[in-house]
Amino acid sequence: MPRRLNDGEPGRFTATALLLIGLISCVIVYAVFSTVLRPSQDRTLLVDSAVRFTEESPDHAAAVHGREGCCRGIDHLELWGPAVKWGTDFKFNSSRECCKACKVMCNGNDGPCLCDSWVFCGNKEACGSKFGECWLKKQKDVLVPDRQGGGENVIWTSGLIFGQGQGIVGFETEHGVIHVKLHPECAPHSVYYILSLLTLRHCAGCQFHRAENRGSYWDSEGEHVHNAPYGPPYAMIQGILQAEGNMFTPIPTEHCPTISRGSVAWVGSGPEFFISLANHHEWKQSYTVFGSVLPEDMDVVETIASLPTRADVWNGVDVSVLEKPVSLTVRRMKTGQEQEGTGS
Repeated sequence: MPRRLNDGEPGRFTATALLLIGLISCVIVYAVFSTVLRPSQDRTLLVDSAVRFTEESPDHAAAVHGREGCCRGIDHLELWGPAVKWGTDFKFNSSRECCKACKVMCNGNDGPCLCDSWVFCGNKEACGSKFGECWLKKQKDVLVPDRQGGGENVIWTSGLIFGQGQGIVGFETEHGVIHVKLHPECAPHSVYYILSLLTLRHCAGCQFHRAENRGSYWDSEGEHVHNAPYGPPYAMIQGILQAEGNMFTPIPTEHCPTISRGSVAWVGSGPEFFISLANHHEWKQSYTVFGSVLPEDMDVVETIASLPTRADVWNGVDVSVLEKPVSLTVRRMKTGQEQEGTGS
């Protein structure tokens, strides 16, 4: 009579063997899925082919990107600026509640926001009597926030909120400007890094170097064609956001929604990034999305994706590399109100 798997040594051996086979299978599956957008060893380039994402497919609206539920900040950072709510008599139990209180003051159809930054003290031991204090503030220039202090000794957590029409930067290329709406409430570390690029005199080295159009696999709205393959081509353009000579600190994983047409996301921890031309349902939540391209500028992205390329293979995946990389510069874009204020 055969033994049960838990009867005696052979059973235990079989169970162990099955467990090891299962673990090895998981590793293999992960390796395959993470190939399409992963940097190669000699160049930090995006290479994945079918990465994982799972949520409802969005357009460019906040709710569609799953951003309505985001309220994140950066620990050990204190932003300064005029207070619109004093934390001494405005307290909450979490940084999320403090962030949401600022959001409520920035929910109009157009700016300016009455609150565009918040500071919270959430460590009971370190904060002492300041625990729970929520300071809501208004920056003089929200794209250049006034930083009071940072580092492990700083007890505060801070975040930014961009209203509609605010927090838009431009990726300037020879083919046109790609306007990107940043999402600080979902990817605060990422956005803080992008804002730091605005302060540089140049962004030499920032460029797009991989381009893959939608082919016949995705329609003009980014929807996948029924029964079509998922690539190649993979309906995206990839580049790097790091100025030559500048050190780069890897960015922690932040909000990873479903990649949709217009999503701007990091490859791994950066500085490699990509802009998607399609709604990639087959890519499950694996990439930090820190911005979205304004719909009217997707034509520029499509143009770059259609430039001449040469075939290459990265980590066993067929990719299309631009014959001539497209340089880009990160610029701040004036809002309508800023233009009115300067008379331009």
